[in-house]
Amino acid sequence: MGKFKVLVANNTIPQIAHDLLKSECEVRVCEAEREQILQNIPGIDAMLWSSHLQLDKEMLDKAGPQLKVIGTMSAGYDNIDVEELKKRGIKFGNTPGVLDDAVADIAVLLILAASRRYIEGRQAIEDCSWSHKNGTQWLLGQDVSGATIGIVGLGGIGQAIAHRVKCFNVAKILYTGHKEKPEGKAIGAEFVSLDALLKNSDFVICSAPLTKETDKMFNAESFSKMKKTSIFVNVSRGALVNQPDLVRALKEKQIFAAGLDVMTPEPLPPDHELLRLSNCVIIPHLGSATWKTRNAMAERAAKNILNALKGEPMISPVV
Repeated sequence: MGKFKVLVANNTIPQIAHDLLKSECEVRVCEAEREQILQNIPGIDAMLWSSHLQLDKEMLDKAGPQLKVIGTMSAGYDNIDVEELKKRGIKFGNTPGVLDDAVADIAVLLILAASRRYIEGRQAIEDCSWSHKNGTQWLLGQDVSGATIGIVGLGGIGQAIAHRVKCFNVAKILYTGHKEKPEGKAIGAEFVSLDALLKNSDFVICSAPLTKETDKMFNAESFSKMKKTSIFVNVSRGALVNQPDLVRALKEKQIFAAGLDVMTPEPLPPDHELLRLSNCVIIPHLGSATWKTRNAMAERAAKNILNALKGEPMISPVV
């Protein structure tokens, strides 16, 4: 019997995944462009996915009925038609856990940069408005020490964020989600309703997955419930936020500041209004962008595929 055929649908995926797959399979590689993938997908047995593109019925039809496995190099999979995979009996795995620390580090970066007015400080240097005449009330920010931290979504990333912020001597950690978690108790976090979290938190951190339920959950109503001194941080997906409502909340000082690793669309146009707001810190979806983390994600995705092709359990299965 010939080797299984695997398509690596992104030519920038770390070499470790290629090496693992080539040791047991016949591997094709293409760019993460829809037309390129559609040209290369027919006849494959498995695919390593890492793209913002929609993995939909058209792609699966083009692949053919022999497609057995898909492994995505990500924790989130809102751009993948999971229900269609289930219908076809295609096994599907993702890479949770291995990126928790890197994303949590980015959350802390955004917490500090937004609360201590990093953008305004840099602008003051560049436009020569930094002066000894500014006085003692110039560019005052918000403290993390003694603050109440609210985490929306206490999964692996949320837990890693909670462990980090405890080191800042915060007063309290609140979290919300579908139900209370034993991990929350272990961290010393308090389970509350979303309303209570929004009203009582000095920092509201979004680390929940994007679902039909969470789509645009942060909107005008949400921001109106938050303290005027609060900071909003999003390291999940941009679509959890009604972005025009966030822009309005920042412009009208309904909240103090925001720190965003994710937004809509991505890439964000350089003339977007968010980029003109001095109380909004934005970075280009760098959550898992470290050498160690991306290599670990690639390795996990490849091992998920190999395990499934051999009839063994995936390390981190979704379907």
